[in-house]
Amino acid sequence: MVQSEVAVTGAFQTLSPHQGKIVVSKPPLIAIIDDDESVRVTTDSLVRSLGYVVRTFASAEEFLRSERVDDFACVITDVQMPGMSGVQLQDHLRAQGSRVPFIFFTAFPDEKTRAQALAAGAICYLTKPFDGEGLIRCFDAALKMRDGGAED
Repeated sequence: MVQSEVAVTGAFQTLSPHQGKIVVSKPPLIAIIDDDESVRVTTDSLVRSLGYVVRTFASAEEFLRSERVDDFACVITDVQMPGMSGVQLQDHLRAQGSRVPFIFFTAFPDEKTRAQALAAGAICYLTKPFDGEGLIRCFDAALKMRDGGAED
């Protein structure tokens, strides 16, 4: 079956020409976690402009208190935050069996932390300030990985 996804008024429309059906579903839910409000707002705006639904969080702990933790298609998070770090959050979710894709960004790049995040399955590790194109490439890779993993 050939499928394509088209953004249609806040929904994703899957076209199946062989079956003559159109299925409309909600766009993926994306989490953005950063203790810096300006980064949250900027990243939120970029991801929303791509047609996705976004929830922002000021900390990993706030994210974990969310009643929809399992509903997120991708987590975009800062590495260093007060309390639980982004890498600790990824480790915590992996220990619970979650395979949600992670994209990390940081103002304090560290090769050891980068290697740890990528070894645990992170899609990207970006340095702030990052360009929108780089984040979009990482974001696309994360959603493709998630969709590919769902079909296995």
